[in-house]
Amino acid sequence: MQVIVHTGAHATEEDRLLKSLLRNKEDFSKRGVAVPGPGKYRSLLKECFSALEGGSPAADSRDVLWDAILDEEEADRVVLSNPHFFGSQRSALKDDLLYPESVQRMHYLQQLFPYDQIEIFMGLRNPVGFLPALLEKASPRRLKEVMKQTDPQQLRWSEMMTRLRQALPDIAITVWCYEDMPLIWGQILRDMAGIEPQEALLGDLDLLATIMSSEGMTRLRDYLEAHGEMSEMQKRRVYAAFLDKFALEEALEEELDLPGWTEELVDSLTEIYDEDMYHLQRIPGVTLIAP
Repeated sequence: MQVIVHTGAHATEEDRLLKSLLRNKEDFSKRGVAVPGPGKYRSLLKECFSALEGGSPAADSRDVLWDAILDEEEADRVVLSNPHFFGSQRSALKDDLLYPESVQRMHYLQQLFPYDQIEIFMGLRNPVGFLPALLEKASPRRLKEVMKQTDPQQLRWSEMMTRLRQALPDIAITVWCYEDMPLIWGQILRDMAGIEPQEALLGDLDLLATIMSSEGMTRLRDYLEAHGEMSEMQKRRVYAAFLDKFALEEALEEELDLPGWTEELVDSLTEIYDEDMYHLQRIPGVTLIAP
C-alpha cells in the first residue's frame, strides 16, 4: 500500500485541502486511491501512538487498522490528512525547533504499517505568517513563554526535513510553500492522489475562489474552458494574471502582529525563509512543488 500522509503544517489551508480531495473521493476510488474521512483514522491513530509509547504493536495490528480505516474499500494508495499529525499547535514549537515530535510520530507510523510505502506531504509557511497564526489562540502566558524561548530567526524548515530524512531515509517527502498554494493547488491535489497533470479534477480552483472576486472567477472559468489545451505552467500564468486584476485585497492581508516584532525583523525573516527554501530543495529525497 502507498500511504500518503498529509501532515499540515498548521495554518496552511490544511482542512480546505482535505475537503478538495474528498470532493474527488468517488472518482479516486475507481482508480484504487482511497481518501477516507478523517473520522475513520485521526482518533484511532492518536490512540495507537499513545499505546506505542509503552510497547510494540500486536502482530495483526496493521490488518485491523486498515480494515477500520478503509471499511472494505479496495485501494493500493490511501491519503491520510491531519494537521496535528506531528503534534498539536502547542507542541509545534520547542525552543528553535519546528515540530520536534515529527520523527517519533513517523517511527510510530512505520511500526503500525511496516509493509507499506509511506510518503510525507506537507505545506510550509514563512515564519512571518506561521508564528502569528500558530499562536493566535494562545494564552498571554503561553505567548510570553514562546516569545522568550524561540528566536524566529533560527527557525528552519530545512532543519526539520533534514532531521526526518536522516532518521527515516526510506520515506520520501514532498513539500510546498503556503504562499504559492493558489497557483499550485491542482498539482498538490494530483500529486497526493498520484494522478497525471492533465487529468480532470474537482476543486482545483477551490483556493483561488477564496481570494478572487466572483467576477474574476467567472471570467477565469470561461477563459479556461475556451483554452482547454493549456499546460499546467500556462494555467499558472493565467491564474497569476487574473489574481493581479481580481484578487480580494482583504483576503490577502496577513496578521503579523507579535510583541516586539519590527518591520526590519519581518524583512529579515522573509529573507531567511527564501534562503531556507533554496537549501531545502537540495536535500536528497525532498521534493519542493514550486510555481
